Amino acid sequence: MDFDKLKKVIAEVLSVDPNEITEDTTFTEDLGADSLDLFQIVMGIEDVFHIEVSPEVSEKITTVGEALELIRKAGEE
Repeated sequence: MDFDKLKKVIAEVLSVDPNEITEDTTFTEDLGADSLDLFQIVMGIEDVFHIEVSPEVSEKITTVGEALELIRKAGEE
């Protein structure tokens, strides 16, 4: 399941409990991620889901749900 894979990537980068991550969770406000953390999360997403995320798109992602939607759209292409 994509959401579980995504939670695992986020949890590994940020050292948080994956059970605390929901689609409404924000990277910066809820999880305290900085720009380097976000870069590492995007790199993890690209690796795990075999997709490419442009810098322009990655800068606009603020919630876990938005990241999940990006992954789902990439899977449809």
